[in-house]
Amino acid sequence: MARRSADRPPRSKEEARWRKDVEEKLPPEERARGDLPRLGLPADDEVSHYEERLGFPGRPPFTRGVQPTMYRGRLWTMRQYSGFGTAEETNARFRDLLSHGQTGLSVAFDLPTQVGYDPDAPWSKGEVGRCGVSISTLSDMEALFQGIPLDKATVSMTINATATILLGLLVNVAESHGVPRAKLGGTVQNDILKEYAARGTYIYPPDASLRLTADLIEFVTKEMPQWNGISVSGYHMREAGATAAQEVAFTLSDGIAYAREVAKRGLPVDEFLPRVSFFFSSDRNFLEEIAKFRAARRLWSEITRDRLGAKTSRARELRFHTQTAGSSLTAQQPELNVVRTAMEALSAVLGGTQSLHTNSLDEALGLPTAASARLALRTQQLIAEESGVPQTIDPLGGAWAIEELTDQVEEDARRYLEQIEKMGGAPVAVARGYFQKEIAQEAFRHARAMEEGQEHVVGVNVHSEGNPDFDLFAEKGRGAGRKRGKSHGQRISPELERKAVRAVASWRSSRSGPATERAMSSLRKATEEGRNVMPYVIEALKQRATLGEIAQLWRELFGEHRPSREY
Repeated sequence: MARRSADRPPRSKEEARWRKDVEEKLPPEERARGDLPRLGLPADDEVSHYEERLGFPGRPPFTRGVQPTMYRGRLWTMRQYSGFGTAEETNARFRDLLSHGQTGLSVAFDLPTQVGYDPDAPWSKGEVGRCGVSISTLSDMEALFQGIPLDKATVSMTINATATILLGLLVNVAESHGVPRAKLGGTVQNDILKEYAARGTYIYPPDASLRLTADLIEFVTKEMPQWNGISVSGYHMREAGATAAQEVAFTLSDGIAYAREVAKRGLPVDEFLPRVSFFFSSDRNFLEEIAKFRAARRLWSEITRDRLGAKTSRARELRFHTQTAGSSLTAQQPELNVVRTAMEALSAVLGGTQSLHTNSLDEALGLPTAASARLALRTQQLIAEESGVPQTIDPLGGAWAIEELTDQVEEDARRYLEQIEKMGGAPVAVARGYFQKEIAQEAFRHARAMEEGQEHVVGVNVHSEGNPDFDLFAEKGRGAGRKRGKSHGQRISPELERKAVRAVASWRSSRSGPATERAMSSLRKATEEGRNVMPYVIEALKQRATLGEIAQLWRELFGEHRPSREY
C-alpha cells in the first residue's frame, strides 16, 4: 500500500533529493514544523518503476509536476483573459479583476490588431474592439496599462502574427515609466504555426513568420530574462476539434520546430528552453484531461533531452497555462457553464498547471460581463482556498485509472510525433495540411456523434427541457426573473470604432514625419539584411509608427500567405 512520504525515511537518492528541494522551498514556519507536502508514493517493490515513469515533483520526468512543492509553495497564477473595446475600458476591467484577487493580466486583442491593421484601415471596418481590445499606437498601450505596476504584475499577451510589434509597444511603455525591459515578467504567445493549422490569424508566409517568431525568442533570451518568448499553444487546436492526444502531439511538435529554429541562431538550448512555455485547453473529459497534462510533461522531458540535447533539468520542464474549454460552453442553459468551467478548472489544477483562466458563463452569448468574469475568478479562488486540493501534490498520481490514461495519451501522442518527424517536422506537416486534416476529421466525428446522441451535452441534446425563465444576466438594479427575449452580455458600441479611427489619425498628424520615416527605413533595411528586427521595431514605435504601418512594411517585403486547399 502506498504511504505518505513523511511517514518514513527516504528509500532512494531521488527521494532524498526531493525532500531536500522541498525543505529549501518551504516557508520557515512550515520547515520548522517538519510539515512536508503530502505526496502519495508506491509500495517498496514498485520504487524502481515509479522513479522511471513518475518520479518526484520538480525532478525529471516531471510527470508529477515541475515544482518540488507545487501549490504548497505557490498557487497557480490566476490569469483571467480579458480585452474588449478601447484600452481604457479594458484597463478598467483589469483593475476590477485585480481588486478581486486576480494575480496576473492576460490581454485579448481585437482582430485588426491580430492581423496587422490600424482601426482606420478598410479591412478593420466593423471589427474594431469586437473580440478584444484595439491597440495600434503607444498611446493605446499606455492607456491599457495605466496605473498598473509593470515591474510587479506579470502580463500575458495573446498575439501571434504581430507579436513583435505588441512586445515592442509594451517595452516602450514600461521604459517610459522607468521599468527596464529586464524587469518585465510575462509571456507573449508568438505561436504562428498553430495559426496556420487551426486559428487563421496569420499574415505572412510560414518561413517569414518563423523568422519573426525566432527573432522575438532570441531577443527576450538575451535582454528580457523574466519574459517567456513563446507560449506554444495547443488550446486553439483543441477548440478546433483535436483530441487530447492530438493536442499534445501537435503542440509538442510545434515546440520542437521553434526550438530548432532558435538553435540555428547559435543560442544554446539550455539557455532559451527555460523561457519556452505552453498553453493547453482543459476540456470536458475530467480524468483524461488530468492524464493529458501529466503525459505532456513526461514527453517533453524526454524530447528536450533526446531530440534537442538539453542537459539541465530546468530546460526539460514543461510549464503551461491552461484555459477552460470555450467550445464546451453552451448558449442553451448557460448557467450550466459555471459547473462545466469548475470541473475543467479542477482538472487543470489536478493536472499541475502553472497558470489558469476560467471562462465566464455568458461567453457563448457574447463578451463576458464584469459580474460573470468575477464569478469565473471566484471559481478558481474556491478551488484554491476551500477544496483542500492544493495541499497534496499530484493527488491522483498512482491511481490505476489515471496512470493507465496517462500512458495511453502518451502512447497515442508519440505515434503522431513520430509521423510528423518522418514528414520533416511540424512546418512541413502544417504546410501539407496534415494537422488541419486530422483536426477536421475529429471535429466531424464529434459533430456527428452529438447529432446522433452518442456524445451527450446536457441542455443541448439531453436534458434540454425545463430551461429556467429567470435571467442570470439581468442588468444591475433590474433584478433577476426577467423572461429571456433579448441578447445579453457585454456589447460594443459602434461609436468605439469611430473614436479609434479619429485617435489613430490624430496620432499620425501629431508626430515628427522625418523621425518616423528614418526609423521605418532602418527597420526595412534590418529586415532585408536578416538582422533581428526587435530593436528596430522598438525604435520605430518610439518614433510613433503604428502597428498597421509596421505590418504593412513586412507585407511589402514578405508578401501575404494564401492557404493551400490540398487537404
